[in-house]
Amino acid sequence: MLVAEFPRDLVTIGVVFGLAAIVWAGWGQERPPSRGWRIPLGVLSVAGLALVGFGIPAAIRTWDTGTAIEPGTPAFVGYVVAFWLEVVIAVVGALVLRRRRQSELLPALILLIVGVHFFPLALVFGQGVLALAAVLLVVAAVLAYLLRRRAAPSFWCAILGAPVFVILGLWCLLGGIAAA
Repeated sequence: MLVAEFPRDLVTIGVVFGLAAIVWAGWGQERPPSRGWRIPLGVLSVAGLALVGFGIPAAIRTWDTGTAIEPGTPAFVGYVVAFWLEVVIAVVGALVLRRRRQSELLPALILLIVGVHFFPLALVFGQGVLALAAVLLVVAAVLAYLLRRRAAPSFWCAILGAPVFVILGLWCLLGGIAAA
């Protein structure tokens, strides 16, 4: 599932997933079903922060080890295309939801887009862990949509998605450090 050929990529995925956990856990604070949920969301934020804190020095140490997406390569072009396609779809989706007065569904839409975009990135980076992230995040986004009557979709995206980012981010970070 983890390909150790490019430790820098794994460490960077760990850092990015840590940031994603912070963002999602924070967004989940918008309207949790009760105040008691703020503690688990806070723990997820702190876990994401720990990934970032431990990951940045590791990323600096591994920066010269190479990457699967060297600028100018087809993999790099694929990465850039996937990123910008994701941004365009998210903006259009946000505008459509706003126009339909369904802005509360935006977190589920964004998580769905983020999840789906990991499928091509799994190929670009050659990391099966990104395909696993894709599946788990798409499931989390669908569940957030289905459970929206019980709590805000942002809460469900956070409580279901942030642990995926923390666990897989830690796995990638440790794998990248071990491979360096």
